Amino acid sequence: MSPDAINVDNIEFSYGNVHAVKGITFDVKEKEIFGFLGPNGAGKSTTIKMLTGQIFPKKGKISVLGMDVTKKTGRVQARIGVSFEQTNLYEQMSAVENLKLFADLFGVKKFDADKLLAMVDLHGRNRDHVSTFSKGMKQRLMLARALVNQPEILFLDEPTEGLDPVSADNIRKIILKERERGAAVFLTTHDMMEADKLSDRVAFIHEGKIVALDSPYHLKQKFGKRLIKVETETASGELKETEITMDEPYTADDVRSLFAEEKVITIHSEEASLEDIFIQITGRGLTG
Repeated sequence: MSPDAINVDNIEFSYGNVHAVKGITFDVKEKEIFGFLGPNGAGKSTTIKMLTGQIFPKKGKISVLGMDVTKKTGRVQARIGVSFEQTNLYEQMSAVENLKLFADLFGVKKFDADKLLAMVDLHGRNRDHVSTFSKGMKQRLMLARALVNQPEILFLDEPTEGLDPVSADNIRKIILKERERGAAVFLTTHDMMEADKLSDRVAFIHEGKIVALDSPYHLKQKFGKRLIKVETETASGELKETEITMDEPYTADDVRSLFAEEKVITIHSEEASLEDIFIQITGRGLTG
């Protein structure tokens, strides 16, 4: 049996007296999109830095592609791709030159820079200096750079932040294609709808600890409530909204009563979002 793409065993990290990551354990399967969700300061960035070999855990072990990341850092980094929210591009170089420099650093001989740039909607700006790019264009170039070496694991931090809806949707399609190619994807985002649509499983990290880990579907079944929202019109013409909890013995009777006794204007079902569930578990929002 092949190893997990990532295996994390009880890792910890502290900055002085600040205990940023407090003994977390999880794995990421091959060809899995794994959402890693939490507010600023929860320990997301510190965890990613440990997984990618930028810093080493004070305690615990990390295996990436079957290798101890603390002992085989260079070999691990050659086989992963990383795109962080904060860009670190060479602004006085062109988009193509940025990609070629990165390819040279990792010994990648065969890649099509123009094809990669077209994939991330930068066709026509290949030879332009990066200093002329918008924030969203730089974000897309960071993703193209992360794909130069056809990584076996792709680490993406807020990959659609600052992008227009069309570009953001294109990036999501690229992420799904990368999984289809065979890559695992480690995704951090504040966009809970994005995490819900893309992720096979999600982990909630709060104050340095993982407080929930499962598929979005199972988290909703375990912690969320399914509701029927009904908008009715009163005799005076005012609109009133009523919520009925689904999956209860009385649900059908309540719905029948509303239709029999009220003038129903709209009716639709609604399930808990990942944001709702995170708030329920931790008492705070993901963007708070």
